Amino acid sequence: MSGTKLLLIDDDKDYCASLACLLAMEGFEVKVAHTAEAGFAGATSQQHDLVLLDVMLSPGDGRKVLERIRAVSQVPVIMLTARGDEADRIYGLEGGADDYLPKPFHSRELIARIRSVLRRRSAPMPAKVLAIGDLEIHPGSRRVLQWKEREKQEVELTSAEFDLLVLLVRAAGEVVSRDDLAQGALGRSVAPFDRSIDNHISSLRRKLGSKWNEVERIRSVRGSGYAYSNPSRSEAE
Repeated sequence: MSGTKLLLIDDDKDYCASLACLLAMEGFEVKVAHTAEAGFAGATSQQHDLVLLDVMLSPGDGRKVLERIRAVSQVPVIMLTARGDEADRIYGLEGGADDYLPKPFHSRELIARIRSVLRRRSAPMPAKVLAIGDLEIHPGSRRVLQWKEREKQEVELTSAEFDLLVLLVRAAGEVVSRDDLAQGALGRSVAPFDRSIDNHISSLRRKLGSKWNEVERIRSVRGSGYAYSNPSRSEAE
């Protein structure tokens, strides 16, 4: 990960200086933005490999910055949130964040999350195209096309959402546990009250549509996990 370019968006200058120093010691190149406007400009400049975005910006709102970023860019984003503020974490994940980390956190945990997100984004995937229902999934290029009104339209997914969808579609008709989904899509286990996977699934349902041909697209199985309901699937080079 040496030479990886990070953008830290946070209005606390002392905190940024300390965190940037720690990240630099791990080989990351860190740029800092202290305002919403500077953060948005930096995040969409295509000069950074990953963005660390604090929810609480003054002036500004990290959640609104995330919305603006996702409107024009799929750069990986990890949200930094206040501990216990579940609403901010849900908003961040459903708004397109790849992961979140509540403050205060251990620097090793942050570094592990950064590396996990970057590995998922850069890991090669099989080139076979997955076709299921109204979807056409291209693992090699990480693109999802959906038939809408007799034409294919691209669906913009975050890295975590894309990986979750591939995991579910490859096991279409079978239940995949939340922990298996977390390991495969987030690169980590989830605690009993960690709603990361559920929030990403909610976002997938919103973007793809909750149903296809009157059948629930992604089915929740209480106490077990999730299943992509349509079992008809094909793979082609």
